[in-house]
Amino acid sequence: MTPSRSNRQKAFGLIGLLLLTFAAPAVSTFIPMTGEWYDSLQKPSWNPPSWVFGPVWGLLYTLMAVAAWLVWLRTSVTRPLVPYFVQLVLNAVWTPVFFAAHRVDLALGVIVALWIMILVTMLRFFSVRAAAGWLFVPYLLWVSFATALNFTIWRLNS
Repeated sequence: MTPSRSNRQKAFGLIGLLLLTFAAPAVSTFIPMTGEWYDSLQKPSWNPPSWVFGPVWGLLYTLMAVAAWLVWLRTSVTRPLVPYFVQLVLNAVWTPVFFAAHRVDLALGVIVALWIMILVTMLRFFSVRAAAGWLFVPYLLWVSFATALNFTIWRLNS
């Protein structure tokens, strides 16, 4: 049964989910993404330039929040949103593990767990509202690419 929400509640729900979703990467703003350590790593030729990551992640976080909002609009319980919040935590954890702790190996474990939780979230979202599931596809594709990149950097620098 779809809960009845006022337009004001819907708007606050969207704003809240956008703020919460963008809070995950906010943790990373205090961690330098470049520096001697990162610059010294061997990277594959297909490693994107640094400027690509900001716009891509900005778009992905927006799509994620809208997907979660679409699910929230349709459900009276938050159970379908649990994996969403778990993947947000994993998303927030990856950057400090990789860039601050310089643990490319542990970051690989985190990103694999993140990929699994994105898939679980996407499947749950599809079961509630197809559009929400589809909004997660670019995120899964990007994290698949990021996982391959993390793995390759680990292999090149082991």
